[in-house]
Amino acid sequence: MEPDLFAASPSGDALSVTELTGKIKRLLETSFRTVRVEGEVSNYKRYEASGHRYFSLKDEGAQIRVVLFRGHERNIFGEIRDGQTVIVTGSLGVFEKKGEYQIYARSAEARGAGNLLLELERRKRRLAEEGLFDAARKRPLPPFPRRLGIVTSLHGAVLRDMVRVARSRFPGVAIVLAPSPVQGEGAAAEIAAALDALYASGDADVVLVGRGGGSIEDLWAFNEEAVVRAIVRSPVPVISAVGHETDFTLADLAADHRAPTPTAAAQMAVPDRVELLDRVAALSLRARRADARSRETARQE
Repeated sequence: MEPDLFAASPSGDALSVTELTGKIKRLLETSFRTVRVEGEVSNYKRYEASGHRYFSLKDEGAQIRVVLFRGHERNIFGEIRDGQTVIVTGSLGVFEKKGEYQIYARSAEARGAGNLLLELERRKRRLAEEGLFDAARKRPLPPFPRRLGIVTSLHGAVLRDMVRVARSRFPGVAIVLAPSPVQGEGAAAEIAAALDALYASGDADVVLVGRGGGSIEDLWAFNEEAVVRAIVRSPVPVISAVGHETDFTLADLAADHRAPTPTAAAQMAVPDRVELLDRVAALSLRARRADARSRETARQE
């Protein structure tokens, strides 16, 4: 009869969390020394300081976390990115502090674009053929906007950061908010509706639309055709600010300007009052000096 690995200790005491997790760790690591798993990459991150990569592999029914340490970078064949289908070879292990099991990858092989990336590429080509991303339709930003329209979620740091930066740079600017969910089912339709409501009000000289970072699934609403077309039909310039600097969506291609982050979008949208005052002071000083030189020349004549 095989021993029960998860039975209480001989004294009858209950197992501690650490003891139970340790038993699970030993069982998994001895039973799954080598696994080879295919799935679609999601929530991919590479940390520059360490060089380690972290992502999830998923299919229609499940997902599992993957860690690929820097020492195995030479065993990456093809590009790893969100939406990419890859085959990972490694061992199964347990991260005890969080009680999570994950694959410690020794190699990763790209298998071609995942479903989301394929759909994104098809949509990008079709909309580009319509001219929706043409550089000729991009408009310059107004130098001194009086009203700044913002389409984003009411929750989270993005809205606070945009408002804080805009008002610190240009205190007189009015903020006009058209709130909308930025991810999940129905988010694209709500973003498009918020944009249209802002246009109809006539209350914005420039529009910022965006959200914070996330996986390709989190950002997907900004790849939907409804959002792209809503941006294109804007009567005023639009700045997109979706995710982080490395994130790109179809909304970025449709917008008049693309900012790498929401904070950068606010900086792009309004001038800096301090810089303007410094410039005025410098011009005033130059004018006074020129006038003084002119008067001195006149006296000498």
